[in-house]
Formats: sequence, C-alpha cells, structure tokens
Amino acid sequence: MAQNIRNVAIIAHVDHGKTTLVDGLLRQTGTFRSNQAVGECVMDSNELEKERGITILAKNTVVEYQGTRINIIDTPGHADFGGEVERVLSMADGVLLLVDAAEGPMPQTRFVLQKAFSHHLKPIVVVNKIDKPDARPQEVVNEVFDLFIDLDADEQALEFPVFYGSGRQGWMTSDLAAARQGGEGKNLQSLFDAIVGHIPAPKDDPASPLQFRVTTLDWSDYVGRIAIGRVHRGRMRPNERVVHLSRTGSQKEVNVRGVYRFVGLGREETTAVDAGDLCGVYGIENIEIGDTLAAVEHPEAMPVIAIDEPTMTIVMRVNDSPFAGKDGGKFMTSRHLRDRLDKELRVNVALRVEPGDGADSFKLSGRGVMHLGFLLETMRREGYEFAVQKPQVLFKDVDGEKHEPIEYLTVDAPADNCGKVIEILGTRRAELLKMDRKGTFTRLEFTVPARGLIGVRSRLLNATAGQATMHHVFHGYGPFRGTIEERTAGVLVSMAQGQATFYALDGLRDRGSFFVPEGGEIYEGMLVGEHCKDNDLVVNVVREKKATNVRSSTKETFVKLPPPRSFNVEDALEYVGDDELVEITAKSVRLRKFFLKETDRKRNERRGETV
Repeated sequence: MAQNIRNVAIIAHVDHGKTTLVDGLLRQTGTFRSNQAVGECVMDSNELEKERGITILAKNTVVEYQGTRINIIDTPGHADFGGEVERVLSMADGVLLLVDAAEGPMPQTRFVLQKAFSHHLKPIVVVNKIDKPDARPQEVVNEVFDLFIDLDADEQALEFPVFYGSGRQGWMTSDLAAARQGGEGKNLQSLFDAIVGHIPAPKDDPASPLQFRVTTLDWSDYVGRIAIGRVHRGRMRPNERVVHLSRTGSQKEVNVRGVYRFVGLGREETTAVDAGDLCGVYGIENIEIGDTLAAVEHPEAMPVIAIDEPTMTIVMRVNDSPFAGKDGGKFMTSRHLRDRLDKELRVNVALRVEPGDGADSFKLSGRGVMHLGFLLETMRREGYEFAVQKPQVLFKDVDGEKHEPIEYLTVDAPADNCGKVIEILGTRRAELLKMDRKGTFTRLEFTVPARGLIGVRSRLLNATAGQATMHHVFHGYGPFRGTIEERTAGVLVSMAQGQATFYALDGLRDRGSFFVPEGGEIYEGMLVGEHCKDNDLVVNVVREKKATNVRSSTKETFVKLPPPRSFNVEDALEYVGDDELVEITAKSVRLRKFFLKETDRKRNERRGETV
C-alpha cells in the first residue's frame, strides 16, 4: 500500500504561484466535480491568507493519479511561520520547489529549503510563470543550483529534475524550448509523472507496531479535537486501544474513537489508515502537537519536533482607554485573553506565553512581527479587544557576550534609489553582502539586526516612491551591533476628548501629518499625528471655531485636509515608541501614550522610569 503513496510538500516564496499550481493539480485529477463552483486559491482558506495572498497556515490535500495517492502539503511562505514549516516537512518524503521565472530563489525559499535538506527530502524544481515578459528561466535554474550548493545539499538532492511552465494556465514541461513556445500537451501530466517517479515512496512498515505523531490540530463541533499527522509505523484503526505518549514524557492508555482519511480538500471516516499515509484521529482528550500514539505492546515515542526559538516579544494587556468596550469588542477581560491565548498555544507551537508584570498583562514571544501580528489581527477579528506595547527582540548571552537575532534581508529597488536604501539600512546597523542587477531593479542583500527592521519598511517605501520590496528571514544569532536610532520624529498627542474638527486640524497642518480624520473620535493621550520635529507636542484637535456675527465665505468648502495616515496591526507595531501602546479593537487600530494624562507622563519622565 505504501508503494502507492507519495507525500510531497510544496515550497515557494510569497506570490510565486504555489497556491494556483495546487489549484491546477486538483482540477486535472478530477478532485472537483464538473459542476462544482470553485474559486481561485482554494488552499488559502483563511480570510487573512486571501487578503494578503500568502500561505500562513499549513494544510494538505489529496489527489489520485493513475492509482497513486499523492498527499500535497502546502507550506507557509514566510519565515515567521517557521513553526508550521517544521511540522509540515516531518510528514513529507519530497518537495516541489516552486520558483518565479523572473525573481528566482528568494530568502523565504532559502529558509524552507534549508529545513527540507535537514530532513533529507528529494526536490523537484518547478520554474513557474514562464510566460512573464522578463522571465529568465536558465539563469534562475543556475541560481537554484548555486543555492543548493550553498545549503550543503547532498548529491541526491543535486540530481533534481526541472520543469518549466505556468501554474495558473495549468501546464508544465521539462523542455525549455517547448515552454518558451507555450508548452507541450497543455497539462500537468509530466509533473505528475515526475512526482511518482522521482519522489520516494514512504519506507514506513505497516506490519510493525503502531507509531503516529501529531503535527496539526483541528476542531469539530461534533467530535471535538482532531489530531492530524502521519502514520509512521503500523496501521491506525478506530475503536482501538493505544498509548498516548505526551511530549512532556507522560503516557496513558486511551481509546481511538474514530479515524479520518483525507479525500481531495475534505476528509471522510475510514476503517484503517496504513503506514506512510496521513490521517486525522479523534476521541483523545488533551492530545497536543508533537505527541505520539503508539501500540500498547510497544509504546515507543517519536522524537519531538524541534521548533526554532522565538526572537521577538510583545506585552499584551487589558485595554484601559476611555473607548474600551465602545468599539464592537466582545471579549475584553484578562480571563478572556488568557483563555484565547491558551487555545492558541495548543496549535501554535512557535508561540510562548508568560505572565506579564501585572495581573492584566501577558508576555507573548514569537518568530517576528508578522507572526505576532497575525495572531493579534486574528484575535481582533474574533471580537477581542486589548492593547500591546512595542515589540522587543530577545537577546542571548553567549560566553559572556551579548548576542542578538540577525536577519538576512533582500531588498529589490530601482537602480537610482540604491544609495538611499543603503544609507537607511546603514543607520540600522545592516551590512551589505551582495548587489546584483535584475532588469531595471537592483537586488541588495544584507544581514541586519532584527530590531533594525522594526519600522524600516515605511522608510524604504518613502525613499523609493513605493517601488521597493523587502523580504527577510532569520539568519542566526550574532554579536550585538550597537545602538540603533529610534523613530526620529515626535508625535502629536491629544490633550482633550471629543471629535476632531476641521478648524483645529487646519490650524495644526504646519505641525505635521495626521492619523485621524475630521470628525474622528479622540481621547486624551491618543496619538493624532506625527510631529515635524523630534519632540512630542500636546495639541487640541477638538477645538471648535468661535461663533461671531461676522459673516464670511465658508473656508471648509474650498480647503481640503490631506488624507490621514492609517495603520494596520503590523504597521502600528512597527511605529510605536517605548512609552506608547497600540490599542486594538474589533473596528479600530489606535495609537496612544501609555500614560494618558500629560501630568502623569511628566511625573514618570522626572523619575526616569521606563514603561
């Protein structure tokens, strides 16, 4: 049975076409009914994934090709979700490395590929989007080969087959000349043949005692918690006694109530799942990611999945602003937040949660601003309301020397803006490693402290008129590189509560830019704009024009205020200072001072205390 199974993970950088290729694989194997209404990017099931066009949560599907069952495992495209990547690759026997025909391999490609080689997975290289006008497929294949060498790939991995084509159009071929002409056969059959022929079948033995490791958790209102993973030995059957071996070392004999096998994008009840295949198990309480289910007569635990340590931390606290509870939030108390974070810890293995300094605060540690920002945005959409402080990086002590997390950063910018990019990143203690011309753009590669990336995206976009793109991946810990200049501009802080008026905002337009629109609700201590100088300025944006008996044409009719700057959760986390908070509610993301009253801020400043 295992000879008719292939477990393949798909690796790709953000927006290189991974999800559209999976759509094509599903369609061409008849996974969808002929009359079934299916949108694009069906594997991006999460609302945030569809909005951003990236894969965040690992998920899997199954296609049948000429009697072979192919488990296709979608992997996240961003290094901040390394916890998901690590678990996914432990279920695979090979990988499809998907690379854009113009951009070539990128930092996130490097990150996931390094993980794949550590698991000794055999790769198939797919050069996607061959129809792009700036496609350079042969150069991209050479860059992939150089990357494999750089990552110390073994000889088997270096003997990789290469395919060219378009995932969106649904065709692939190993013939580059044919690909340049628009493909041969106009289908994905050659890619399927390579998966069956090149990716090894699972070596797991169905005759040995059962061994099953949990890599993902799901929930059903009918059966409760569902543990998803790979059967590494033996056979998984419903209504069978097994030993639950916890990753903490405890063990307990339990009963498997039911077993799911995956079919297309769904799952169905089954009587048995053999070694080498993936399945879902329900009926076992308190089962966690990394736990093992084993045969009663041979209770042997599998190695616990190693997860990269967190590099960044934030403090979450109960929202105590004057607008608390008035903005659509349903869950606002510390008990609500604690219960939600406990639930997240069951499935998010890269997250750490500790008690904060007070009873109403929690310290969250994760893989980066995007990893933590995704959790905060998800909680906001679920109706949770809270405030968070500025992210802080986690330092290490190595032989008495202070070390900090270093990121590998790639910036693509117009050639005439390279000087500005290097200057900005130079102030962030970045070191330039490589500089290559890619068409009209230049690719710059740096190593930079993780703290140096906080707030740098907006500065790069401003310096390059919005044309720069940046991607980064965790590179490792390195010696502390010295102090980094914080946000250079001060902020405009409201001194009163009420509605922002045109009269007040117009009078302050020379003082800086605004974060709030005319008519927006404001409270004391809220950040309403960015000062044009480096100090904070307390302003009155709710001041109204005094009524007099002097008549004049209405100025508001002719004068327009510049549009206010808006923040999403990640932008706000990158912008705030050490003495400020991001207030996150179901409807709004606001910036505020930790101490709302000016007298409290001055008193704290005289004491020299930090928040």
